[in-house]
Amino acid sequence: MGGGQPQAYAIVTLHRPSNVDRKETFGAILEALSLLATKIPVLFPVHPRTINRIREFHLERYFDFFDEVRAVNRGASRVQCIPPLGYLDFLCLMANARLVLTDSGGIQEETTVLGVPCVTLRENTERPVTVSSGNNALAGTRRENIIRLAFEKLDSTPLVRLPKYWDGEAGTRIVQILTQQVRPG
Repeated sequence: MGGGQPQAYAIVTLHRPSNVDRKETFGAILEALSLLATKIPVLFPVHPRTINRIREFHLERYFDFFDEVRAVNRGASRVQCIPPLGYLDFLCLMANARLVLTDSGGIQEETTVLGVPCVTLRENTERPVTVSSGNNALAGTRRENIIRLAFEKLDSTPLVRLPKYWDGEAGTRIVQILTQQVRPG
């Protein structure tokens, strides 16, 4: 499914107010990501809204930031912030990742289709089929849960088990149902 052999990096996306607008919650997530970064590089295409919270809460110590000229705050075992990416570039990065950690519902679905393990940084999900398929794990925002589930995903073989009807044939099924319903009588 994905872009071949998974690469040795993880990707993070964080933007939901419930995760980034409370310093305590955001800090716990960042502590977990920093620990994860000791095992595998963690790339973070940082959302402008999120970068504002990083600065507001003085959480820069968790990150390597890059500007056009030089690495800023560069050190070992930090989350590597990169500029936001366009959809196709992000999809390519995600398809080749070893792990994705996210608070995005759409990304939960995309990782499932791509067969890339996912850890959701939320207390609930509107995409429970991604969890029941085995590709996604719901970690919540507690440091211990995020670390445990991320390491479990890294230490296991990625699953490529698509949920029922996720076969790319939805349009065909819709047309078949409509033509059965609209037969001339």
